[in-house]
Amino acid sequence: MRLLLVEDDPAFFEPLAADLRGAGYIVDTATDGAQGEFLGATEPYDAAILDLGLPKLAGLEVLKCWRDAGNHMPVIVLTARDAWHEKVDGFKAGADDYVCKPFHPQELLARLQAVLKRVHHFNQAKLKVFGVELDEDEQTAMVAGGEAQPLTAIEFRLLRYLMLNAGKVLSKAQLGEHVYSESAEPDSNVLEVYVKRLRKIVGNDLIHTRRGQGYLFGLKP
Repeated sequence: MRLLLVEDDPAFFEPLAADLRGAGYIVDTATDGAQGEFLGATEPYDAAILDLGLPKLAGLEVLKCWRDAGNHMPVIVLTARDAWHEKVDGFKAGADDYVCKPFHPQELLARLQAVLKRVHHFNQAKLKVFGVELDEDEQTAMVAGGEAQPLTAIEFRLLRYLMLNAGKVLSKAQLGEHVYSESAEPDSNVLEVYVKRLRKIVGNDLIHTRRGQGYLFGLKP
């Protein structure tokens, strides 16, 4: 999953970005509202974490720009402003959740997981699809109640994205955008290697290759 973190305080966003990466997310950062608005409007992010007090363009204006343009990307607002009417303004502008500073990173991660599951129509405590249960805290996969299998960072990102989009054909390019960081520049064949590894973990019948199209997570019709 690829996230956009828009925050102008380096002392704050650097450790937060590290926490998010540690939780298996690809994280792009913007340090002002104008940059954040541009990235959110032009890149295929799975969610954005948006501070309100930003230089060049206030966070609330960034959010309004995205929503006015029909951008439905989930957005969690971060702010030190905790008055009830300010939270109402944030939700009315299109925020999906609202986290007040200071907060514990685990709270933000839990809220982020909840928002992403809700967007993809899941409401279980753990992501579970077709008998595969993904533990997002431990980054393990368990099949049919069996032993938890540890996943590498890329295996975890790839399986989570496939499971959240179960039943949809995902192209290699689309998977690459949501699994790799821009600096990684993976070879196109590398993705096939990771899919092959995941098939050994979840079974050959759950990840299907659609020739010329990509991959699909689901049961055979």
